[in-house]
Amino acid sequence: MSSVEQSLALIGRGADEILKRDELEARLKLGRPLRVKAGFDPTAPDLHLGHTVLLNKMRQFQELGHQVIFLIGDFTGMIGDPSGKNVTRKPLSREDVLANAETYAEQVFKVLDRERTEVRFNSEWFGKMSAADMIRLAGQHTVARMLERDDFAKRYAAQQSIAIHEFLYPLVQGYDSVALQADVELGGTDQKFNLLMGRGLQEHHGQAPQIVLTMPLLEGLDGVNKMSKSLGNYIGIAEPAIDIVTKTMKIGDELTWRWIDLLSFEIPVAEAERLKAEVASGALNPREVKLRLARELATRFHDAVAAEQAIAGWHAVVTGQGDTSSLPLQDVAVPAEGIRIAALLTAAGITPSNSEANRKLKERAVKVAGEVVEDPGATFAPGFEGVLQVGKRNFARVRLVAL
Repeated sequence: MSSVEQSLALIGRGADEILKRDELEARLKLGRPLRVKAGFDPTAPDLHLGHTVLLNKMRQFQELGHQVIFLIGDFTGMIGDPSGKNVTRKPLSREDVLANAETYAEQVFKVLDRERTEVRFNSEWFGKMSAADMIRLAGQHTVARMLERDDFAKRYAAQQSIAIHEFLYPLVQGYDSVALQADVELGGTDQKFNLLMGRGLQEHHGQAPQIVLTMPLLEGLDGVNKMSKSLGNYIGIAEPAIDIVTKTMKIGDELTWRWIDLLSFEIPVAEAERLKAEVASGALNPREVKLRLARELATRFHDAVAAEQAIAGWHAVVTGQGDTSSLPLQDVAVPAEGIRIAALLTAAGITPSNSEANRKLKERAVKVAGEVVEDPGATFAPGFEGVLQVGKRNFARVRLVAL
């Protein structure tokens, strides 16, 4: 396999689509470092594993010798990306954008090589644009083409509001590629329209159009919805190592392979397929594969020592042996007279409802401080501290405080 073929194989791992692959191959054959861009709007202060899908792909480009551009959309963040939204998104204030951008810049180097990363802000060029310049940019696209975008088309058909500034967002994102002279732009599958806009604008400005590489949206802990802070199904990369480990160990067995494909640097495709076959045959417990991924993620975002301590804490709960003090302590507010076990499990986020908690009690699947609890009338008062557990995957170390 040639070096270009090897590069294409690595770049294509986990990718949803490469537009156009033949153009990427031709540009790789030029033998020069490509300028690889990905934009992130600082809409929240913390990054989660869903964001790292793009960061991981950027890191792979770096390992192949290319220059990556981590573009912070401090200007676009004030517009609000309408992608996938069925209502107009509220723009962020300048202060919020800058505060979030600062934390982004600190966090990305947990994945990216600082020496090979160009950090840019799109206010660099848009801050210098006049109103006339923006009008000229808007003149390079039509409303009809904008309405071809799925979310706009649905909102228009449903007679839902579409603000004029939302039409500017794809144009502004596309112009970023012109300003940066990008060879490749990465984005989620929900960004395809905006990424293709960059190709069109580059051609309009006499540049070679960028290659578009879309990555799948990472499913969160629930295995159904896109990872999102608003849904609570996320793992933040700034979270303690123990949280990264315990949350990773809770994901479903099938989701493990998806996460490995999109998040792992240490488990190559061929090895992942071998491990999957061993699990399918019963020769390997899927828990061991998940544990390997959890260790890799905790090490990446912390270090090897923190990862091993976190795994030891997880083992202590699962086996009932060892020290659980490394588990994060969660305060749960309860009435002065105490709270029944089912309500406590729900309040701690271990079960989705009291009825599910009661079902688990009947199945003898509930433990408190390592002891099985069956009595639905069991009550716990403020001052209690210990580990609550439902099955092997769901547990939390809690401290009860009075309301």
